Amino acid sequence: MALLAAACGGDGPAASTGTAGGGHYPVTVENCGAEVTFEAPPERVILLKSAPVPILRGLGVLDSVVLRAGAFPPEYYDDETDAAIEAVPSLGDDVDETGHLRISEEVVINEQPDLVLGLPDGITREGLADVGIASLVQPVMCPEGAGATRFDDIYAQVDLYGRIFGREARAADYVAELRDRVEKIRAEADGQQRTAAVLFPTVGGGSTYAYGNHSMAHPQLEAAGLANVFADADERVFEVSTETLIQKDPDVLVLLHVDGEPGPVEEAVLNLPGAGAMTAVRNGDILVQLFNFTEPPTPLSVDGLARITERFGPG
Repeated sequence: MALLAAACGGDGPAASTGTAGGGHYPVTVENCGAEVTFEAPPERVILLKSAPVPILRGLGVLDSVVLRAGAFPPEYYDDETDAAIEAVPSLGDDVDETGHLRISEEVVINEQPDLVLGLPDGITREGLADVGIASLVQPVMCPEGAGATRFDDIYAQVDLYGRIFGREARAADYVAELRDRVEKIRAEADGQQRTAAVLFPTVGGGSTYAYGNHSMAHPQLEAAGLANVFADADERVFEVSTETLIQKDPDVLVLLHVDGEPGPVEEAVLNLPGAGAMTAVRNGDILVQLFNFTEPPTPLSVDGLARITERFGPG
């Protein structure tokens, strides 16, 4: 459960705030309770998570990424971004069944980056800082948690990266674009009467996890005009029984997965004992989408919102 809560995150929201102004260096930001200082815009970035990609691209600094590791499903990005990611040399893509990257700290340190984005198991902020390497973590991955997440957390992350890379004006434009998209979708979805659940099934058998009101899934459903059947759960992600799912009886289901084909993910829910009693299953109102289309809060969450409303438009 601890692994899933942290990685069900392939990445993960928010507790990052900046303390710099005007794009002048040094720039100091706060991330997971630690102060991180940049003397200049990062030029050698190693990506150990896929979630930061859309922000880097939106700010026009994706070319600062010199190495990557882990899974970067092409479904997340447009053709130009996919080509850019594919051109970045990989340090490996060894991930476990929950999407956790397996890589040693020594491998990362040997590449002498000036910024590492994402800290998979076995790599610590302290270990990198000891050799002068800065690191940033998606705020939902902070040990102390991040509380309830909202679309504002997406905008805050864009602003944060804008300060770090000296692209404040571009960040402001990007935030305005994202806000407009969300508000347009919210207005079009007004009047929905259906309920929904966002789940992370275990393919091949095992636990099913649901997302409560501390997850990005909650505001995402709200913006889509759907009522989260787990809105009363003050948690990000938690194990849920089949009996509870049947009792909650959501009208639609959004199923998340880290990588691979969507078919087995849907089958994992359809094969739950008594799953046919759920309205969503009976009506075939199920959407399977990659994890970062919901969590952590990044521009991909806005793309995921659009996918949800396209699949379950007002009706």
